[in-house]
Order: sequence, then structure tokens, then C-alpha cells
Amino acid sequence: MGFSQDCRRCDRLAGFLDEVGAEHPEYHARPVASFGDEESRLLIVGLAPGMHGANRTGRPFTGDYAGSLLYGTLYKHGFASSPDPLGADGNANQDLRLVDCRIANAVRCLPPQNKPLPAEIKACNDYLADELAVLPRAVLALGTIAHQAVLASLRLRKADYAFSHGARHCLASDVTLFDSYHCSRYNTQTRRLTTEMFDSVVASIASHLGKV
Repeated sequence: MGFSQDCRRCDRLAGFLDEVGAEHPEYHARPVASFGDEESRLLIVGLAPGMHGANRTGRPFTGDYAGSLLYGTLYKHGFASSPDPLGADGNANQDLRLVDCRIANAVRCLPPQNKPLPAEIKACNDYLADELAVLPRAVLALGTIAHQAVLASLRLRKADYAFSHGARHCLASDVTLFDSYHCSRYNTQTRRLTTEMFDSVVASIASHLGKV
């Protein structure tokens, strides 16, 4: 794949990471690579690294609440070897392995206020297209931006595949897109997304892939 952790395509994001890295020299503070086997049948697509999560640890959804919910749910349904994304030292759990699952982000760099600009999402889209080129059987989009980024990378019209929590879309080449609200602390605290709602989506994917 063409992704590099030295990518500096987006001036705003690269400059912001420089600032964060200077303030937190122990943080990863670089573009974050995907995690998991490239040929997995399930690809999960998030929004972007979190300030004190993936931006700190260098692994998607590792170090913040969203990751705890995500990895715990993946473990429950057989997609991860452990529910714990962090090790005892507070860094990424090096013993954790994904099972037939890979995790990526629509944007690989931490954006200010967790809000990437449309041009930044577009600039990062070919990295996601590389992920989808192996044609996973299922894609889980966490939120509207991830959903639209998947469609863009496959050159599909947004109008033909509307995002809604729990939706399932049959795409080209036997790929099924599953939608969920992002498993962020904000969404769970406001009850927009409950653990039961998120579990139901992942359970549907496990059933779709014949894991249950």
C-alpha cells in the first residue's frame, strides 16, 4: 500500500501534528497506519485519530473510550484476541491481535477539534481506496464521514446510499457496507448510541460473515 507515516499532504494537519508533537514529545503525533491483516474480510473505517488515543499510541482506536467500546465488542464477537487495547504500561497492547478484521480511518492525521476539512478527507481518500482494493466482504463505517469516504473511494454516488445507524448497503463486487454511529464517548453519553445498539451492528456483521 502507498500509505506512509511520513505523509505531509495536508499543510494544516501536518502543522498541527508538529505542534502536538512538540507539546507531547512522547506521543506518536504522526499519520496513523491501519491495524490488522490487509486481507481480512471485515474492514472498519473510523473518522480520524483521537488526540489522546491513536494520536498518542500510534494504533487506531487505542487509548480512548471509543477504542474500549470497539475492541471490547470485537472481542465478544470473535474479531479480536483481547478486549483490552491497552497494555499494563498504558500503551498499545502488543499481544492484541485482530481476527479477520482490519481497522482504518478516513483521515490518517489528527485534525484540530476532531474536524477534518473536506479537502483533507479527499486528500486521504486514495489510502482508503487501497484498503478496499482487496475487496473485503464487509465494511463497517463509523459515522457519516467514514460512510461517505468509503463511497468516494469506490466511486459510488452518496445519494444512492444514505447513512443511517444500522443500515446495510450492498455495494459492488459482493461488498456489504454496514453503518453505525461512531462509538465516541459523546455519542454514548448522550445515548445516541448505546452499547446494545453497537453490539447489534457488530453481531449482524459476524452473522453475515458466518462467524455465528
